[in-house]
Amino acid sequence: MKKVILITGTNSGFGYLHTHTLSKAGHIVYATMRNSTTSNRESAEQLSKLPNVTVIETDLSSHESVAATVNQIIKKEGRLDVLVNNAGNFISGIAETFSDEDIDALFNIHVKATWRTIKAVLPQMRKQKDGLIINTSSVLGRFSSPFMAFYNAAKFAVEGISEGLHYEVRPLGIDVAIIEPGAYPTEIFSKSSYGSDTTLAAEYGNLAGLPEQIGHGISQLFENAKPNPQDVADAVLHLVSLPQSKRPLRTVVDSLTGNFVKETNDKAAGDYQKFVSAFGLGDLLH
Repeated sequence: MKKVILITGTNSGFGYLHTHTLSKAGHIVYATMRNSTTSNRESAEQLSKLPNVTVIETDLSSHESVAATVNQIIKKEGRLDVLVNNAGNFISGIAETFSDEDIDALFNIHVKATWRTIKAVLPQMRKQKDGLIINTSSVLGRFSSPFMAFYNAAKFAVEGISEGLHYEVRPLGIDVAIIEPGAYPTEIFSKSSYGSDTTLAAEYGNLAGLPEQIGHGISQLFENAKPNPQDVADAVLHLVSLPQSKRPLRTVVDSLTGNFVKETNDKAAGDYQKFVSAFGLGDLLH
């Protein structure tokens, strides 16, 4: 069945692949990005050439911009079936070097923007009694890595919002699913940044060079193992294709290190169901 799909952060990386993959599968895709007529003009033009793809300039930090985008889609299509929250950035470094401004910027795009778009689409999905929200987390949304503490924290927040919401809206016909990618060679790493207090980083001595060393290690891993980012787009397509209420809460996409994350998810799911049932909310599990 052809679905109307809204994807955020489509100018590069996973979002760009999601747009191609879902368009090729015959869906109607609205691809959002910033700077579609300036720095991201080439990406916008390429995506606009795809069948059933419309690029919309959207500022995810603005409630008004997000609401206008969602309203535009609903006005034209009469429905909105799927939201794929993909937009994000990567930042690493010694935790103490992060300023309030660093943290605000990170959480605004990963957490607030994710919630902004969810809140904008929920009224239409509730009206339809049908919808799918896919939020992009990470294997680092389940375990925290040294020198990525605040990136991890932002993804932990996405996990928390998604898991709670999953059970709240499922009785209304809306599925919430989390994609947990591992490390893949996309543009996010070339655009990564570090905590801004570089003076303080120097006080950590040899430890100060470890974040950059991790970056080199990831590059070497990509060169040797060649993980394919298309795996993540294929996982999103699979979730879209599944019947309502049959989509798993979490999908790990990581051929390199993902087994222990999947095993943790599977173990936690059973214990979590016992926890929820103990509070008298067992009906939400079915």
